[in-house]
Amino acid sequence: MTIPSRRTFAIISHPDAGKTTLTEKLLLEGGAIHLAGEVKARGANRRARSDWMKIEQQRGISVTSSVMTFERDGITFNLLDTPGHEDFSEDTYRTLTAVDSAVMVIDAAKGIEPQTRKLFEVCRMRNVPIITFINKVDREGRDPFETIDEVADALALDVVPMSWPAGMGGEFEGIYDFATNRLMQPTGPSKEFEGARHQFTGLDDATLAARLSPRALARLREEAELAQGGYSGFDLAAYRHGDLTPAYFGSALKKFGVTELIDALAAYAPPPRPQPAEPAPVEPERADVTGFIFKVQANMDPQHRDRIAFMRLCSGKFRRGMKLTPSGSGKPIAVHSPILFFAQDREIADEAYPGDIIGIPNHGTLRVGDTLSERADVRFTGLPNFAPEILRRVALKDPTKTKQLRKALDDLSEEGVIQVFYPEFGSQWIVGVVGQLQLEVLISRLEAEYKVEAVLEASPFDTARWIAGPDAAVKSFIEFNRSSLATDRDGNHVFLAKSAWDVGYQQERHPDLTFSATRER
Repeated sequence: MTIPSRRTFAIISHPDAGKTTLTEKLLLEGGAIHLAGEVKARGANRRARSDWMKIEQQRGISVTSSVMTFERDGITFNLLDTPGHEDFSEDTYRTLTAVDSAVMVIDAAKGIEPQTRKLFEVCRMRNVPIITFINKVDREGRDPFETIDEVADALALDVVPMSWPAGMGGEFEGIYDFATNRLMQPTGPSKEFEGARHQFTGLDDATLAARLSPRALARLREEAELAQGGYSGFDLAAYRHGDLTPAYFGSALKKFGVTELIDALAAYAPPPRPQPAEPAPVEPERADVTGFIFKVQANMDPQHRDRIAFMRLCSGKFRRGMKLTPSGSGKPIAVHSPILFFAQDREIADEAYPGDIIGIPNHGTLRVGDTLSERADVRFTGLPNFAPEILRRVALKDPTKTKQLRKALDDLSEEGVIQVFYPEFGSQWIVGVVGQLQLEVLISRLEAEYKVEAVLEASPFDTARWIAGPDAAVKSFIEFNRSSLATDRDGNHVFLAKSAWDVGYQQERHPDLTFSATRER
């Protein structure tokens, strides 16, 4: 089978580094949208199309992972927009299991920020190759060498500057691309890049003086010589192994460097890679269809109360209507209405190939972590649940809505927004989250999508651990600790601990049991 060209990648960054703006400009450049004035607009129109949830619109941040597909020069790009907020590491982690490469966006004025570092570490765990985009060079920022050196030192990566700014902030006069010897310059009153690239034979070309001021030209030549001589040369194998990152300077807002970034993804980013699985990794060339669910999203269309499972296709040629067997239920399902995405817009996918992300409408039959396959002889690994760091009790304002609350909590736990625990004693359910913002998302979505008003109350517990071990040992532990026991929505036993000390104490008393902070789906 000939696999069409695919590039499946995520954009990772700290909040406010410009990730959402870059996403929009990539889609504009790729021809997926034609709303060139959107970023200049005010209010609701200012947000990129990937931010569609009510709380995202109110806060101006991304809190779910959206999938967008576009084509350019014969290559299909699948862009996964990840939440940048630190509270959404779990959803972001799962999204990063579904990509083959990533673009790391860094604010030229701020450098590497905490969330960028966290997301980078997730990429490193899976050897995900990274292209660095140093954004906002049209504003006042740090010395470019300082940012490059920080990436090299803090992230232990070889960095290869692929372009360089001619001045920054008020002295910004353009960006010079080393590979093509072309200069991009701002034009018009808004100082945007409008597509005209000026060709030169090299940095010593005398005609450069007609384009740049003497000060900017002297600075560009001096810095570019240092940048090209003082850092590694580009090595495709080192980049694809996750040891080297090509770095591009640009401004997403002013459209500098966006085309070069897409060209780099097309030229360097890997096509679909083998995926970790049991009994053996799955190669994209494998003939039968396999894939895994890395995300479930309910109510993308509030009018239809829909539920979409996002599947990363790993092998085979998928055709609309074919039957696949989920590892969760073991019962084959026919996929009649598979979807390709652009944020809220969608279209029916008649076929799909390894690397593609398709949406499968379903009513709770598909869960995060499920493997779907034709032959049911494989299970993908590496999609974990994380122990929550915040636990709260859920109290209804209207006690007659217990059934609606149960449905809502089941839906949201399927998506990975929250985890739900059902205590052995007591009627109040406990929700667990990784970060505080998820609690705000929970209350907002309960009200907006399920018409359920609830409040969150303090819980006597601080964290949760999944219990595993010999049946007799588990049974004995449960008998003596029922007041601290619960089950998750899959029926697994969970120990609700009042403190980290409590976890350590129980582990010492029960050495034949494991108290796990992660559970693989």
